[in-house]
Amino acid sequence: MKNNLLIHLGLALLRIVPSALLMTHGYPKLQKLISGDTEWLNPIGIGQAPSLFLAMIGEFICPILIIIGFKTRWAAIPSAITMFVAAFIYHSSDPLGKKELALVYFTVFVVIFLLGPGKYSVDKK
Repeated sequence: MKNNLLIHLGLALLRIVPSALLMTHGYPKLQKLISGDTEWLNPIGIGQAPSLFLAMIGEFICPILIIIGFKTRWAAIPSAITMFVAAFIYHSSDPLGKKELALVYFTVFVVIFLLGPGKYSVDKK
């Protein structure tokens, strides 16, 4: 019984803390989009505006869903993809220290996808 409680509490912390921290990177992107400024990076060749929009989805909208635990596994996918692009495409030629944060976020969102949200979530799985 105690072990289950700790597992679900751990899953909640794994969802909430990294997602809230990632939102601090996504909020400026949301503000940029709202202001109409779509000048951004184009790391995968789809254009600046679509790249900014997808980064904002992965770094702000999906973390909100992950925090509350709604469609958690599905919401973890765009966040993981965004961090994959950041680590392996945008920071590809940078040293490990520069891509380390994106790699940590990528790992967290893959783990959330694999394990699910736990019982302290809207999904309750």
